[in-house]
Amino acid sequence: MTKTAVVLFNLGGPDNQTAVQPFLFNLFNDKAIIRLPNPMRWMIAKLISSRRAPVAQEIYAHIGGGSPIIPETERQADALTSALSDLGEVKIFIAMRYWHPMSDETANKVTEYDPDNIVLLPLYPQFSTTTTGSSIEEWYKAAKRAGLSAPTRAICCYPDEEGWIKGQARLLREHLAGAKPGLKYRVLFSAHGLPEKIVKAGDPYQSQVEESAAAIAKAAGLGDDAWMICYQSRVGPMTWIGPSLDIALEQAAHDDMSVIIVPIAFVSEHSETLVELDIEYRKIAEILGITDYIRVPTIGIAPEFIEGLARLVRRAQSQTLEIDSGSGGRICGNEYGDCICQAPQTSN
Repeated sequence: MTKTAVVLFNLGGPDNQTAVQPFLFNLFNDKAIIRLPNPMRWMIAKLISSRRAPVAQEIYAHIGGGSPIIPETERQADALTSALSDLGEVKIFIAMRYWHPMSDETANKVTEYDPDNIVLLPLYPQFSTTTTGSSIEEWYKAAKRAGLSAPTRAICCYPDEEGWIKGQARLLREHLAGAKPGLKYRVLFSAHGLPEKIVKAGDPYQSQVEESAAAIAKAAGLGDDAWMICYQSRVGPMTWIGPSLDIALEQAAHDDMSVIIVPIAFVSEHSETLVELDIEYRKIAEILGITDYIRVPTIGIAPEFIEGLARLVRRAQSQTLEIDSGSGGRICGNEYGDCICQAPQTSN
C-alpha cells in the first residue's frame, strides 16, 4: 500500500507566555520578513522581539496565554485524514514556521514514517513570499538535513479553490441571514497586512487576496457596492498595503453602515482573529458609533474546505510539477516575479 505524507504549513504561535519572545524573534529573524543580511537582521530581530514581547504577552493573555493555532491545525489534520481515506495509507504532519513543531522536527518524523511520496500543503490560500514561500524554502532545507528522498510535490496557492470559496460563502450567508433587520451592512474582507514594498517587489499576495474576496462575494450573492477589502496587523512605520481595517471602519461609520468582518487570509482562529478582530477592532467600531459589528469565524474544519484541501492533495499527487498552484500551473501575471510556480499557465 502506498504511503503518503501530507505536510500542513502554518505560521505557528507561542503555546505559553515564555514562548512569546522566542516566537517573535524567529518571526523577525526570517529573511523573508526582515530583508536585511545578518548580523543586522539578527540584531533587529532581537531588538523588536524584546520590545514587543510584553505587548504580545498581554494579547495572548486574552486567549489563555498562548495561541490556539496548534489544536486548530490538528483538528484540520484529523478532518483531512478522513477525507483522504481513498488514497491508501495517509499520515498528516504539521510544520509551523516560527514555533514548534517546526520544519526540522517534522522532517525527522516524516523520515521515520518513510513515505512513498510527500505533499506540501500550506494553510495559506493566497501565496506570499513571507508565508508559503518562506515555509517551502525552510522545508526543503530541513528535508535535506533529515535525508528525505521521497518524491515531493507542493501546492503554492489556491485563492479560488472551489471548496474554500463555497465554505467561506456559506459562512458569510449564514451571518448575513442573522443580521439585524433594518440595518445596512457592509462586508469587510480583512486580510493580514503586508509592507507595500514587498508587493511592489513582485509578491502576488495582494492580487490573490483580491481574487479570493471577489470569488466569495460572487458566491455569496453580494453586489459590488456591498463589500470591500481591507488589511490588519500593521507593524512599524513603513507603508503597508491598504486600506487598513481602521480606515474601512471609519468609512462604514461615515456611511451609517454596520459591518460584517470576514477573515479572508486566515483559515484558523488565532490572535489576529480572537484578539484583533473580536476585541480591538470591535472596540474601535463601538467608539465610531457603528451599530452592529459581526465577525464571521474562520473556516476551520468546514466540510467544503476540507474536501477542497483533499482535492489539492489528490491533484498534487497526479502532477509532475514540483510546485503547482491549486488551479494548475502558474496563475500569477508576469509582473509578479516572486511567484514560485514557474510552470506555464494551463487550463483546467
